[in-house]
Amino acid sequence: MLASKARPCYTVGMAKKRNPPRKPTEPDKVVVPAIGVATQADFDFVLGLIDSAKVRAIAAVSTTLIGLYWSIGEYISRKTADEGWGKGTVEVLAKTIRRKYPTLVGYSTSNLWRMGQFFEAYRDEPILATLSRELSWSHNLAIMSRCKRAEEREFYLRLAAGERWSFRELQRQLSGALFERAVLSPPKLSTPLAELHPGAGEVFKDSYLVEFLELPGAYREQDLEQGLIENLKQFLIELGRDFCFVGSQYLLQVGGRDFALDLLFFNRALNCLVAIELKADEFQPEHLGQLEFYLEALDRDVKKPHERPSIGVLLCATKDSEVVEYALSRAASPALVSEYQTRLPDKKLLQAKLHEFYELAQGRAETPTIEARESDKAKTNKGKQKT
Repeated sequence: MLASKARPCYTVGMAKKRNPPRKPTEPDKVVVPAIGVATQADFDFVLGLIDSAKVRAIAAVSTTLIGLYWSIGEYISRKTADEGWGKGTVEVLAKTIRRKYPTLVGYSTSNLWRMGQFFEAYRDEPILATLSRELSWSHNLAIMSRCKRAEEREFYLRLAAGERWSFRELQRQLSGALFERAVLSPPKLSTPLAELHPGAGEVFKDSYLVEFLELPGAYREQDLEQGLIENLKQFLIELGRDFCFVGSQYLLQVGGRDFALDLLFFNRALNCLVAIELKADEFQPEHLGQLEFYLEALDRDVKKPHERPSIGVLLCATKDSEVVEYALSRAASPALVSEYQTRLPDKKLLQAKLHEFYELAQGRAETPTIEARESDKAKTNKGKQKT
């Protein structure tokens, strides 16, 4: 007897339900399941590892590229010196590279010449050669072309690498003559500031460039403060990498009264609070008393036990250097007086002043002081007496 074929079984009177079409999900949105111990924070940690690896990979590629450009520049420089290579030969080299690697960019005739100049600029400066590898080729070209002195190049190389300046920020600081301003006008610190925070001179500036505020012709301190808050990212870059924003109009309660500090920051390198008081006019000695009062309140009521004494900065529109020196000489608190500039300075004028500064310094080094001349005279007389 043949076995009957099995037939599908149907349920009478019941229609098979069809699931509604599923809505497409966004490709970049990950839904974390509610069941289990995993959280979004766990996944964010892994994403952070990937992002950090990407940053390191980009940095490694940049370092390798600068090393390659250095080697090519060394070769071109040696061939130019030993065998008389000229622009024509380098142009043929550029065409040869382009023929071999048609999709490769960065090896034009002009860029190959810059590689040679790059090597020649730093071959006798091993420290600068090492620093240059921490920056992109665009950063290096900007510093090399716009800075003529070795100390100026070192100044921008260190800051650009340490502060992680973008190329745009480096261009801004070069146009703002930061090096000239730093040499001609170092920050004037009160005695307590210099003693309590020996590294403060390298953290603060005598003048800050805030041209990005685009302030009107007539403005108030409130306008200045509001502009800095609205452009906080740019202001933090101008202050320095280790500054962290705490608050504006920071409330200080002393006795039965309330006082408002304009801007409060924290500096990670100095491990202390930094109070900034804004003045839309010229510095006056009485401004310092108000700032010292705020510093006392911060140290008593806000500063944490592991933090160092707070620092105060008076940021004024203008200041008379001699008045500032007199005011700070007897100051009892760690403070300094700086000015802000709402326009880019005249760089040619600052460069001329810097040239005079170097000539004067060189003249002083070559001209012996009265004490040195008297000492030499005494030694000569002593020698004559012995003979």
